[in-house]
Amino acid sequence: MLKDMIQTGDFKGEKHVPVIEVKDKVKKGEVVEVEVSVGKEIPHPNTMEHHISWIELYFKPDDGKFPVMVGRYDFMAHGEGEVLSEPHVSAKLKISKPGTFYALSYCNIHGLWSSEKKIEVE
Repeated sequence: MLKDMIQTGDFKGEKHVPVIEVKDKVKKGEVVEVEVSVGKEIPHPNTMEHHISWIELYFKPDDGKFPVMVGRYDFMAHGEGEVLSEPHVSAKLKISKPGTFYALSYCNIHGLWSSEKKIEVE
């Protein structure tokens, strides 16, 4: 199963884990900024040979059956023309219910990695 191939870990000791940064508690309907990056504590190489190809961000309300895809962010420059993409994205959205953000990233050598972050709504 695909879920058996998704790796997790502590981003402080593993450079492939996507890090979700968002307030722990927000007001219902306010604009929330969510940042997701790979290599926050230990930099990821991001070279032609070893890079993060994409990051996906999802939100699942506590009472929802399925997550909603917030966005998919493809990193296309891996050394071509002296340009190297950094796996860091920002999304702004409004939520009205508490739930969990999920991030999924793909390293061309080390596969799929995920993390999650709970958020409260007042």
